[in-house]
Amino acid sequence: MSEKRQGLHTIVFPQSPRIIASATIAGPKEGDGNLGHYIDQLVSDPLMGEITPEKAERRLLYQVCNDALTKTSLTEKDISFFIGGDLLNQIIASSYCARDLGIPFLGIYGACSSIVEGLGLGALMIDGQYADTVLVATSSHYHASERQFRSPIELNIQHKASDQWTVTGAAAAVLGSRGEGPKVTKATFGRVLDYGIKRPTDMGAAMAPAATDTLCRHFRDTNTSPGDYDLILTGDLGSIGQKLFSHLIKESGYALGTKHIDIGAAMYKPQQRAGAGGSGCACSALGILGYVIKEMYRGKYRRVLAIATGALFSPLSYQQGDSITGIAHGIVIES
Repeated sequence: MSEKRQGLHTIVFPQSPRIIASATIAGPKEGDGNLGHYIDQLVSDPLMGEITPEKAERRLLYQVCNDALTKTSLTEKDISFFIGGDLLNQIIASSYCARDLGIPFLGIYGACSSIVEGLGLGALMIDGQYADTVLVATSSHYHASERQFRSPIELNIQHKASDQWTVTGAAAAVLGSRGEGPKVTKATFGRVLDYGIKRPTDMGAAMAPAATDTLCRHFRDTNTSPGDYDLILTGDLGSIGQKLFSHLIKESGYALGTKHIDIGAAMYKPQQRAGAGGSGCACSALGILGYVIKEMYRGKYRRVLAIATGALFSPLSYQQGDSITGIAHGIVIES
């Protein structure tokens, strides 16, 4: 077995690529939520002065990428690759952002798990000495996602309690082979699982089995347990998916206790009427690159296992009656 592998599915990064800079931006609803004070920049206008939410999302993503670069001494010309993903058809927010940045682009789609997929792939490239610096970013927008995946907001459709509110925001990280910052030390990439869930209003149930599968495989591969981590973060299962995940992980023989936080469930306050909680590519991204990174610098956490979940479906697959598959990717971040 290679020294860069543990078990069947976990990759070890001996060079420990570092998150040398990160930046976050979000809308007013997110600013009023539980994690608002961890977000670098809050915008009062979710449309960012644009005529459509899709164009606003592009602007959010481009701005947060530049904000992350500004925190370093690097420019776009110093970045080896840009890894980006979003929820829009053909990941157009990331593609247009890549056009404006002018950095060689690797577009990814892991739905709401895209930030961890991107960080894991970026760490792979740096650890393998294929890149010195990699920019990773994801975005989502409530208005754009809602009318694409569920119902047009113009129709004022009533939300169900199991609905999740797509986070309006974006987050970016600069990974480097040198410099200061938390290290990405391991990655466990997920498998696509299908438990027959067909309701886009219940994505937490579709993603919870994938989160359980990735977490259990990570524990087995690395011979670790919940006690080896200061925090086990999932996102974005929401309150309903979180309950199912807790049940499934107990059945698998693990007790997470108070070490587990789900960013989707924690994103909004009860009075904000966000259904089961937050979702979207920006949800886990804000949780990891906002909450986790800032608390690591403050000394609260030293070793975090972050597992981001994604519901893999499209308007077409839903209209054709297909089930919603789930995926979850995990990385270990150490201060």
